[in-house]
Amino acid sequence: MNKIPKIFLIAFLPILAFLLSCSKENKSEKVIRFWAMGAEAEYVTKLVPEFERLNPGIKVKVQQIPWTAAQEKLITAFASDNTPDACQLGNTWIPQFTALNAIVPLNDFIDSSNQINENKYFKGIWETNVINDKVYGIPWYIDTRVLFYRTDVFKKVGYDHPPKTWKELLDVSEKIKALHPNEEKYAIYLPTNEWAPFVMFGMEAGSTLLKDKNTLGDFSGKHFKEGFSYLINFHKLKLAPIGISQVTNVYQAFAEEYFVMYISGPWNIPEFKKWMIGDLADKWMTAPMPGISSDYPGVSLAGGSSLVIFKNSTQKKEVWKFFEFLSQEKTQIEFYQLLNNLPSLKDAWQNPILKNDEYLKAFAIQFNNVRATPKIPEWEQIAFAKVQEYAERVVRNDMTVDEALKDLDKDVDRILEKRRWIIEQEQKKNN
Repeated sequence: MNKIPKIFLIAFLPILAFLLSCSKENKSEKVIRFWAMGAEAEYVTKLVPEFERLNPGIKVKVQQIPWTAAQEKLITAFASDNTPDACQLGNTWIPQFTALNAIVPLNDFIDSSNQINENKYFKGIWETNVINDKVYGIPWYIDTRVLFYRTDVFKKVGYDHPPKTWKELLDVSEKIKALHPNEEKYAIYLPTNEWAPFVMFGMEAGSTLLKDKNTLGDFSGKHFKEGFSYLINFHKLKLAPIGISQVTNVYQAFAEEYFVMYISGPWNIPEFKKWMIGDLADKWMTAPMPGISSDYPGVSLAGGSSLVIFKNSTQKKEVWKFFEFLSQEKTQIEFYQLLNNLPSLKDAWQNPILKNDEYLKAFAIQFNNVRATPKIPEWEQIAFAKVQEYAERVVRNDMTVDEALKDLDKDVDRILEKRRWIIEQEQKKNN
């Protein structure tokens, strides 16, 4: 009977040694908790094995978060001290999490990196991540808005090129409308539930949108008023359908010539390809935004997602290695092939996969003139709630442009009241 435990022990020793070695090995591993949104989380996991192969001892655990719940989940995680090591963050969210002191500046990492530096990125995109001279995010993938248009209809009205100035945009729109004077067809779609075009044209006219260190609205200022009024005029002249209810399917409306131009982003290229088929397959194109005068292209928005490191992370050096991996040209091209997310690296745009795509050429040009919206936590509330609201009121003839922009400034000033108070307190301390 005494022999049985000895035999059992002899047989079990190798297994025990293996389990102990595994336990020791796992304990020595550095695990990065990385949160990503939507499809990005699904596809970035396909890149992780190569990173782990190149960096033995580092593991990446990706958690998927729905875009619709991402902001709330991240804030909840911050409040409960349960943030991940790093995450993907929409670049317009950077100011909010910087204000919360939830993410860390990356300047020291950048200064010592051979892979990541400002010169490798489009200036306007990089700038979205910079607050008070500190860099809080690294551009991961990028987007902006350009003009989608019907080339066949343009040719009918004597245009063999997209509009390069505001004057040309209005001119081609009037000529397109004249093709169907008695039909309910339009030149351009400018829905009032999309704030971006109104902001873009205001910025192109020279507006900073806010003033006095981003503490007061400047929408009633002459520059924003010029851009805003210019777009409103398309509605007044019936060159664009009124409001948002008249178009239920943007792609079908484009295919049926209900409208001929639409300002949108790269996410819509696959959608238009689905609808513009057969004889229509070669009847559409993209173009950079027109400028207010001879400058081309005009201003568009600097969009996309950035990579950030949370303050509470204990794996910051390991996270940075992961960021450097995701910021390699080869990795970004692979990610583009998986998900069609446009790479942030300028050099990646020289890859034939992007360079030879006729629909992406406009984006390659446009990224050289993109600008960040005001880098304050309150911006999304201002843009989504207020700019859209007053654009709709003017289009519906409920208010004049002057009345709407004056009231818009009042609403924005109320939203920024706390910001003004904080700045006043800081000034008192410094004095």
